[in-house]
Amino acid sequence: MSYSIIQFIALFLLFLVCGVFWGPWLALHRTLYVFAREEFIKITKTLAVNLGRPMQILMPLCILFVFLSVLFYPHKNSTEFYLIVASFCFLVVTLIVTMTTELPIVNIIKLWTLETMPADWETIRNKWVRFHALRVFPALISFGLYLAAILF
Repeated sequence: MSYSIIQFIALFLLFLVCGVFWGPWLALHRTLYVFAREEFIKITKTLAVNLGRPMQILMPLCILFVFLSVLFYPHKNSTEFYLIVASFCFLVVTLIVTMTTELPIVNIIKLWTLETMPADWETIRNKWVRFHALRVFPALISFGLYLAAILF
């Protein structure tokens, strides 16, 4: 596989992963606080069902192809190479936040009903919103760095 194909696939997957993170954040982060408890549960469960399986495929493939583009980059002592390495690092940060904070919170919320929802549900929701931002921005930075490496 030629390096350009690896780079194209990596960039395309980064675009998709960033879109999945950015879209819900942009659409919901400022107004998630105004939704009633039952709406919050429904929104979270719907996002988890709709995005869970695709992201189980997209995220590992994205990490793999960005890693391959680091591994096979022809000019290891160049600015572009270091931009791709930085892109990979920010992508790993995104994965760590997702696996250690975001997914565990979503998995808890998926079990909630109005009857079983804890009294401190707003605290849990607020933590989820904060950490979602800590996942979105490294993903966007990763995409930007990777794109800069290709364009400049």
